[in-house]
Amino acid sequence: MKITFIGAAHQVTGSCTLVEWMDNRFFLVDYGMEQGENEYVRSELPAAASKIEYVFLTHAHIDHSGLLPLLYRQGFRGGIYATPETTNLCSIMLADSAHIQETDAAYETKKNLRHSGTAVEPLYTAEDAAAVMELFRPCVYGEIYMIDEGLSVRFTDAGHLLGSSFLELFLEDQGEKRKLVCSGDVGNTDQPIINNPQNIGEADYLLIESTYGTRLHESVQAPVPALTEILRQTFSRGGSVIIPSFAVGRTQEILYFLREIKQNHLLPEFESFPVYVDSPLANEATAVFLQCSPDCLDPVTKEIMSDGQNPIWFDGLNTIISSEESKALNANQTPKVIISSGGMCEGGRIRHHLKHNLWDKRNTILFAGYQANGTLGRIIYEGAKSVKILGEEIDVNAQISLLAGISGHADRDGLIRWLEAYQKKPSYVFVNHGDDESCAGFADIIREKLGLQACAPYSGSEFDLLKGEWIRLTAPVYREKPAGTSHVSASRSRSDDIYSELTDAVRKLAAYTENLKGHSNSELKKLTRKILELIEK
Repeated sequence: MKITFIGAAHQVTGSCTLVEWMDNRFFLVDYGMEQGENEYVRSELPAAASKIEYVFLTHAHIDHSGLLPLLYRQGFRGGIYATPETTNLCSIMLADSAHIQETDAAYETKKNLRHSGTAVEPLYTAEDAAAVMELFRPCVYGEIYMIDEGLSVRFTDAGHLLGSSFLELFLEDQGEKRKLVCSGDVGNTDQPIINNPQNIGEADYLLIESTYGTRLHESVQAPVPALTEILRQTFSRGGSVIIPSFAVGRTQEILYFLREIKQNHLLPEFESFPVYVDSPLANEATAVFLQCSPDCLDPVTKEIMSDGQNPIWFDGLNTIISSEESKALNANQTPKVIISSGGMCEGGRIRHHLKHNLWDKRNTILFAGYQANGTLGRIIYEGAKSVKILGEEIDVNAQISLLAGISGHADRDGLIRWLEAYQKKPSYVFVNHGDDESCAGFADIIREKLGLQACAPYSGSEFDLLKGEWIRLTAPVYREKPAGTSHVSASRSRSDDIYSELTDAVRKLAAYTENLKGHSNSELKKLTRKILELIEK
């Protein structure tokens, strides 16, 4: 019985974990796409796609589900277990992702062929996305499902996204039982629409995220008053508020806030301001939210719906479908709100709106979600004076704001509270889904504050769940960066390269030893002796 850490190891996206049980039988927990800049190389799956029998999916976000069509394309034909809401969201999100893959490949092919280049194949196609949806097996919260010999699962509400789940995996092998809990993304408390994360009673092993593992959410003004003030300031200048938003989850929260502003007449001087949701995916996702099981909704939202109200709809809300309608929005000078995907400005219609609105000081660009390193959203938010969008350099003159306090992730204290609620604490905690500092730092916090064994493994590391010991702890493998222009001599350049390799190896060793905290004294002494022997030579 073995767990292999593949994705989201010391990075925030690309979640993927492989578990082997019953001798050479495999299943995956999530198979997500990497987004933004990632410092480390993700290991390849050590098992062929056709050998993987099941996938257990924590939630629908693309960094957890986005490579499932690729897995199908590579030969996977097993069952994919997820909640009904996750299944419904994946049906639209994976189709949208496939469309992006095909569009990008067609664009690159067209560009290459101008220079006698080759055609570019998409990562996967719309057919792959449609076919993989046939493998989904919906599971409701709270029930234990027997999947196979020695393998059962229970889904518990994680409070991160509609349908998001903690996975409780019950494993049996060689007559011994182990319970592995995988957190996916632990939700923040008191979010609109969805429930707070539920507690888990016990676990032998826990795989936990650490997006905010070393940070606390800012103590800021509540979202509705903050959003109201941003709208007032912008409309008073004659400008519009452009919101890059994740189509699933965050867009529906913003609509919830805007409904409150409209319904409670919080902006009487601009009572009839229009709102445009310019994202076909967001519009489809909103329909899924409105048709979900009431078990997924928090008490306030249930009460709103029981009164016959729509919690995310109001007068002045317009949904944009066609690209022609989208383009026409920027010719309309009426102060308005445009909510458009994608949330990190890496693709989608938001880039078109930024090109036409970012230069105008009357407007506000309002970020409402995490911006990964290297994304256009992060570059704008961190103060770039100009950015290149759709082939054109655009000055950043608009007001840049952040709607703080609406994160979908628990912060450091929220994660600790969730861990402390376990009646039977896990014997070992594996930390993933955070940047380098968050993963390593949160593992330290777990050891020091809770007295539990914890480690933030790098991609490719393996752990024996029966023996409770590491089979292999890998060092990080860094991604190659594009070579820069150099004016030094070839011999000097080669010398620098060799010295860089040495210093890189030292950094890898330091990172490797950081993960050994809490290991046996004999292991630590053995490694110490080897290092000293090397130095003395």
